[in-house]
Amino acid sequence: MRSVEKKINVLITERNSHVRDYLKREMEAEGYVVHLAENGHQMLKYVYHSDPLDVIIMDPDLLDADVPGTLKVLKDRIPPVIVVFHTFEQDWEEYGKILDDVVFVEKRGNSIEGLKQVMANMFNAKGKNPPDRP
Repeated sequence: MRSVEKKINVLITERNSHVRDYLKREMEAEGYVVHLAENGHQMLKYVYHSDPLDVIIMDPDLLDADVPGTLKVLKDRIPPVIVVFHTFEQDWEEYGKILDDVVFVEKRGNSIEGLKQVMANMFNAKGKNPPDRP
């Protein structure tokens, strides 16, 4: 009998509703439990929700968020949450020098295969398996 694995909770924080919905569909198809936030305020509400997050996938281009300050709050969270910047290379160049412990995945048009692979690799490295596909 196979043991029951914990589902991996993912929060996608993206101000573009089309990108948010696309990422949600794709990540749910991979078996992740997906929550959505359209801004930094909503993201921080989820961070301290009773159902702990495992990963936050975020575009740092949030109108209401001080990215370095927000990441400090996330880093101080217990238990810690993994932060993945899903953005364009020029955004990473802006933030990458001041941020540590953040994973960068470049946005690439209509494909999120790179993001899916990074997620799978992260959880395999931590001894967790990505959830089974439905």
